[in-house]
Amino acid sequence: MRAIPDNMDAAIVAAVEERLRRVEHDHGVRISWAIESGSRAWGFPSPDSDYDCRFFYIHTRNAYLTPWPARDVIETPLDKVFDVNGWDVIKAVRLLVKGNATVTEWLRSPIVYFGDESFRDNMLWLATSLYDPVRAGRHYLHVGQQQREGALNDLTLKRVFYALRPAATLLWLHTNPDAGVPPMDVPTLLDQTELSAELKERIAELIALKSTTRELGTGAVPAAITDFITRELMLARDLYEDVDPTVHPDAIALAEEWFRGVVDG
Repeated sequence: MRAIPDNMDAAIVAAVEERLRRVEHDHGVRISWAIESGSRAWGFPSPDSDYDCRFFYIHTRNAYLTPWPARDVIETPLDKVFDVNGWDVIKAVRLLVKGNATVTEWLRSPIVYFGDESFRDNMLWLATSLYDPVRAGRHYLHVGQQQREGALNDLTLKRVFYALRPAATLLWLHTNPDAGVPPMDVPTLLDQTELSAELKERIAELIALKSTTRELGTGAVPAAITDFITRELMLARDLYEDVDPTVHPDAIALAEEWFRGVVDG
């Protein structure tokens, strides 16, 4: 499977894919899913946004049966254009069980460098089976708090949007309590919430501004947007901060069975 928008630089896309092939060769792994994350997939890129490629990879069965397991992350050199790194599927499964929503986001990215569609569908089944909106809320609360603190210290459009996205997701979660996994991109999130038309318009204007502003540029951020971020995080703190993080044994058993099937397959 491959899904690359026409507005992405073909030469850079090819260079990303070459990095991925080198990862497979140099580390002896199989990359089952490689996507674009970050602002491009979230719906608010800047003209100079870097390329945030993320991927899941699988070792051979014997590699998981050693007393000295390898790291569960593979990173390639980071620079102003390329941010390419990925997770061992075993790390992804552990995070899914704990309620980390990043794994599900990668599986649902609209931008795919290459991937096994059956692997994606299979892992989405696991993610949906393990999905808990309360744990998801706790995840986005913590992400939002971290990004908001960064925005207060360094008010760039990038920082504001990185705080806005988890806030919008938190709003979506309590607007759509029975709808399952939230969308990945901000425009879709906002379309499916009860946000006022005026605030949606202010956010759309800010997205348009960011699309013409350098990644670290600053811009006037309407108070209504910063107030929205603060309000959603305060509400989420009351709902999710004290959630019991204990993982149910049934979730662990399901994840273990799924993982064995992927490795043996």
